[in-house]
Amino acid sequence: MWTGFGRIGRLVARIALRRDDVELVAVNDPFITTDYMTYMFKYDTVHGHWKHSEVKVRDEKTLLFGEKAVAVFGVRNPEEIPWAQAGAEFVVESTGAFTDKGKAAAHLKGGAKKVVITAVSKDAPMFVVGVNEQQYTADLDVVSNASCTTNCLATLAKAVGKVLPALDGKLTGMAFRVPTADVSVVDLTVRLEKKATYEDIKSAIKEESETNLKGILGYVEDDVVSSDFIGDSRSSIFDAKAGIALNDNFVKIVAWYDNEWGYSSRVIDLIAHMAKTQA
Repeated sequence: MWTGFGRIGRLVARIALRRDDVELVAVNDPFITTDYMTYMFKYDTVHGHWKHSEVKVRDEKTLLFGEKAVAVFGVRNPEEIPWAQAGAEFVVESTGAFTDKGKAAAHLKGGAKKVVITAVSKDAPMFVVGVNEQQYTADLDVVSNASCTTNCLATLAKAVGKVLPALDGKLTGMAFRVPTADVSVVDLTVRLEKKATYEDIKSAIKEESETNLKGILGYVEDDVVSSDFIGDSRSSIFDAKAGIALNDNFVKIVAWYDNEWGYSSRVIDLIAHMAKTQA
């Protein structure tokens, strides 16, 4: 049920195979063989060797994960991928090539019922699990899981641009490309309308991490580094020691996130939520 055998595609598959609420039935990638798919799936320098089941090629159109058979397609045009033939209802569009709603909707012609884009889309509705997934309605066929950074930031701020239009134009950001294999950090600087001490902010975030956003938002007071969060499935982990309060109206908040594993976990969470909404 996913197309594109890159970093996100493979990790979405790893997570799906370990969960009971979704079933992996098919993969599409026109550029690699089933033998190479098997190799790339089994060995991951960042997230380690796949140890949960044997992975092997049954034939050029089928992969076996233990006893689980997964159909393999090698079709370039998304309109021609026979998703219905494999019984795929949800397609994870992780190629990076079809981020527009119209282009991603081509998967529907092959029998898919819903498409989730693993990138920011200029016209597909974007959902961040823990923030606005409750706004999803069953009539939406193509949606975006936003970006890994948006998932981290929105979980902290509860709103980002297109997610909650009230903040559109009030928030901006930048990213540094640094030589680390995985894990990123958000440095959020905000001016508060209502005064709050840094201790107040820490307390509020800690409470959310233990209640409404448990499993999505994390809280840590230890001395940590980026590699401590490799394989962390949460969207955002607030680093209490890294923040700075200039005064009660101006504060810097820092949060870590595994931009691969955490994001891929939310893709599956969003699909599970969409399926429940349809039921």
